[in-house]
Amino acid sequence: MKNTIIFVLLMSVCIAYTQNNTSFNYQIQLTPVSIPNFPGIHSFAFGQHNGKWLIVGGRLDGIHARQPFNAFPASSNNTNLYVVDVATSQFWTKSIANLPIPLKEQLQATNFNFYQDNTTLYLIGGYAFSETAQDHITFNKLTAIDVPNLIDAIINNGNIDTYFKQISDENLAINGGQLGKIANTFYLVGGHRFDGRYNPMNNPTFTQTYSNQIKKFTINNTANGLSISNYETITDAIHLHRRDYNLMPQIFPNGEQGYTISSGVFQINVDLPFLYPVDIKASGYFPQTNFNQYLSNYHSAKVSLYTAENNQMHNLFFGGMSQYYYNGTTLIQDTNVPFVNTISRVTRFADGTLQEFQQPEVMPALKGASAEFITNKALPHYENEVVKLDEITSNEIVLGHIVGGLYSPSQNPFTANQTSTTQANSTIYEVKLIKNQDLNNYSVPGKNPYDIVVSPNPSYTNKVKLQYYVDKIVTLDYFISSLDGKIIDDGEIQGSHIGNNTLDFEIDAPNNSTVMLTFIFDDKYYVTKKVVLN
Repeated sequence: MKNTIIFVLLMSVCIAYTQNNTSFNYQIQLTPVSIPNFPGIHSFAFGQHNGKWLIVGGRLDGIHARQPFNAFPASSNNTNLYVVDVATSQFWTKSIANLPIPLKEQLQATNFNFYQDNTTLYLIGGYAFSETAQDHITFNKLTAIDVPNLIDAIINNGNIDTYFKQISDENLAINGGQLGKIANTFYLVGGHRFDGRYNPMNNPTFTQTYSNQIKKFTINNTANGLSISNYETITDAIHLHRRDYNLMPQIFPNGEQGYTISSGVFQINVDLPFLYPVDIKASGYFPQTNFNQYLSNYHSAKVSLYTAENNQMHNLFFGGMSQYYYNGTTLIQDTNVPFVNTISRVTRFADGTLQEFQQPEVMPALKGASAEFITNKALPHYENEVVKLDEITSNEIVLGHIVGGLYSPSQNPFTANQTSTTQANSTIYEVKLIKNQDLNNYSVPGKNPYDIVVSPNPSYTNKVKLQYYVDKIVTLDYFISSLDGKIIDDGEIQGSHIGNNTLDFEIDAPNNSTVMLTFIFDDKYYVTKKVVLN
């Protein structure tokens, strides 16, 4: 679901030309794969077993229309289950029409939160028209799918009813988030609850509540039923205010497994994507506001790879939608967040620093948004599916496949009210990595140039002094939030001048408390400080 601001800015930021500064010395090759009768589809969930893919839900049309009566029509819901065997170019379907109504309604939703745990695919939430509610809703359902047996039943045109379990839970009424797992705990990250008809003018045809949370729980899936336990939440109305983003499984420099939230929408103070990532570990979440990722901002096809020898984590993003893209060596900012053909990479180095690269290859068209990357499970990989890149000895490997997603013939069909020109992509792309020691990388400047000094800290009067430097006139917004993630106050600091700035700032918060001050420079650079009020 996309908001609109019309403005295009050319930025004189150049690509730095680098060579062999990471262990990712691979060229990327995309080859279309023909699967007879495979339809265009996007925003779906998938599982896989023994090389076969199970595809659930999603949509068969293009990007949603601007008009509420045309947005997300039920007639374009995917009401079939798909099985694909890419090795043999075979494709099977099975209708969900005869399943119980609560199950049938959720299984045709879009923007699920999903995760495959061993042979079980878990679906949470999703958004679609509900006959029962007679409205578009976010489903309050958790569904468990027996992937191997359901695949076999679909291939053999058998009964499928017994391969699903479903429960209701209002805490799980989320779409546009992502579901992950660390150790035995599931993490439902971000997203929102959206009920009613989409409306770009914010007229009262819907209600929307961002989760602003990481919801943690365990799933109990036994022969006797399905349940969740150990439910807890972590709330941050600023840094976790994310949906429609990429959740990247990670191996952190200390060897710990976790995730990184990559970009996503929308910032609280402006309808633009977040640019900085947020790391998620068992010990908590950690905004990485010292780094901005420019070339991928919405959910897209993506894959994570790790090289243990160099302790480098590589995250690849294929096309999609982005506020920024390069025209030659000039970084262009388009606040309509257009479709792009960029293939980009964000690498985390052994010292924890992050760097973004534009790959020399591009997508074959404006594709990749709302697509999924189905990894080749035959490759060595960690439990969280990060590929063990340096355990692969072949000079050429099939990394996986890009499946579905949106295709647009133009960059900004939504803004131009030409959503009917877009469509669900039916072409599957095999993705190969080919070793090339002479590969040139194009580094994207991503450092946050701003900082603020808050003094005194602790403060005994609720009044502090802010000191900061700006090299140009920028907007400067602020948020004051509590340690439990709730926003206490917000506003705009006016009157900044080029050079060093010093001003008195009063924190409207209770005495004997600790607050988080978040400052936003130029609608894209975040600085957060913890301040103790005594």
